[in-house]
Amino acid sequence: MCGIVGYIGPREASEVLLNGLERLEYRGYDSAGVAITAAGETRVVRSVGKLANLAAVLAEHPVRGHLGIGHTRWATHGRPSEENAHPHSAGPITVVHNGIVENHLDLRSALTARGHQFRSETDTEIFSHAIREGVDAGASLLNAVRKVLGDISGSYAIAVTSTTEPDRIIAAKNASPLIIGIGDGEYFLASDVPALLSYTRRIVFLYEGELAELTRDGHRIVDLEGEPVHREVRHISWTPSQAEKGGFKHFMLKEIFEQPRAMVDTLRGRVSLPKGSVHLEDVHLSAEATQAIDRIVICACGTAWHAGLVGKFLIESTARVPVEVDLASEFRYRDPVITSRTLFVAVSQSGETADTLAALKEAKARGARVLSICNVIDSSVARASDDLIYTHAGPEIGVASTKAFVTQMLAFHLLAVYLGQSRGHLSVEAARARLQALVELPGIIEQQLACAPEIERIARKYMGARDVIFLGRGNNYPIALEGALKLKEISYIHAEGYAAGEMKHGPIALIDEDMTVVVITPRGSHFDKTASNLQQVKARGGRIVALVTAGDHSLDAMIDDRIEVPDAPDWLQPFVTTLPLQLLAYYVADLKGTDVDQPRNLAKSVTVE
Repeated sequence: MCGIVGYIGPREASEVLLNGLERLEYRGYDSAGVAITAAGETRVVRSVGKLANLAAVLAEHPVRGHLGIGHTRWATHGRPSEENAHPHSAGPITVVHNGIVENHLDLRSALTARGHQFRSETDTEIFSHAIREGVDAGASLLNAVRKVLGDISGSYAIAVTSTTEPDRIIAAKNASPLIIGIGDGEYFLASDVPALLSYTRRIVFLYEGELAELTRDGHRIVDLEGEPVHREVRHISWTPSQAEKGGFKHFMLKEIFEQPRAMVDTLRGRVSLPKGSVHLEDVHLSAEATQAIDRIVICACGTAWHAGLVGKFLIESTARVPVEVDLASEFRYRDPVITSRTLFVAVSQSGETADTLAALKEAKARGARVLSICNVIDSSVARASDDLIYTHAGPEIGVASTKAFVTQMLAFHLLAVYLGQSRGHLSVEAARARLQALVELPGIIEQQLACAPEIERIARKYMGARDVIFLGRGNNYPIALEGALKLKEISYIHAEGYAAGEMKHGPIALIDEDMTVVVITPRGSHFDKTASNLQQVKARGGRIVALVTAGDHSLDAMIDDRIEVPDAPDWLQPFVTTLPLQLLAYYVADLKGTDVDQPRNLAKSVTVE
């Protein structure tokens, strides 16, 4: 979501910015703008809608100059409008920004009290006013930006210019991508590699908590303390398809690592902590309509079906309405009981899944109201629905779904809170606590990615397994199903997921010293029961990999390998238990040499029966 492009060099900046922004259109946006600095002043041009609208304005009223920043915006704080479009200025300072400032209300209030006047509804405008204070006080542009970032909570990728230093661009990032492109006597800035491939293949990737200063003479990188950072220039020799991998070996691995950003984008603009409420912009269910619902039917295929199973736990416990979860391919070939009081929830990453679309149409024909959770705007499922929750995961190219699954679960959390409040079963205080945990979740998942080397070590140990059983209880049962699906579809190892309590009703017959069993057993309400099932596996000689809460060593004597996950309440555990299983499947498949991104016999969007 959203895109940034910056340029300094001999070319006309407006042409470079438009070209780069066009190559970032896949990220989604509803307004766009550029800011060009020349002759001691900065001119800002913005428009609502597609880049063609901005290009038309610039064609009619050209803005010339050799330094500029540009942006495509997806509305978060404030509606899509010209005044809310980026860039935003305050005095000499102009800023573009991707991400979300979690403490923007406090910062805005403090700046207003000091006499600053805001012209937009965005959180981004805070940067321009706060940086202006530093520059007005005599700080260099780089130091002024660095000081402001110390007060920011949340995610950001920013590019900043100032007429006080009209020969440089300052950039910084935290949990939102930003790269530098190096040309011959020119320098570029962008959210992703495709924006720059027309001009250069020499790329520098900014890391978390780093700032960059671009001038016509070169670039330098510093950390938040101002200490210099050395970063190798990488030569990008990829095809356009490969370029989108951003330096990762496979799309799947890139998309696993993109999950914190995808979660931020899915939450953006939908959570109000002061009000303790959820705003779902494309859901139009009134309080009366939600009260009238007597049953919810969730319908999906594959990974999306697993997300639906997690959704069942969340909605039933939060909104106190019965939920069924159906496989779309089964739903459409029976005579389902659907009435006008049924809320039918379709889940599809692509929005083109044939079985899900057919099931949706069947439910609608029988009088159900249809709400869809989907990742692709204006897809067939989206167009056929009464209500929508877009997941905003961005393009997912790897066939094995990762970030789409996580954002689907996140969408179900938002829907559960929405329905729980509307139906009178969730207080403002309880909702605020839950939403605060969701806002903090992307940061937890970002830190959890550090477990990747340890998961790769474990994958190397078990890559020769012929059969693997995954066990989980409660809302970790769907994660056991998902973990098994991931492993089987990309590594071609036979794997099955089971509710842990069902193991003794059949699968236990398979347990011997050659069977690998992955047990999802973090601390929580199901811990003791799942630990008992783990003991049953151990008694029969099975090799056990256990997902355990960080710091909990109570099961060490019974397990062969442990994977630690952050401590989390039951309702939040599916997120922290999903990530290690995605990585386990990825590294096993990579070590086996299979085609990770395009496994045999599978397609990304299943548009046929």
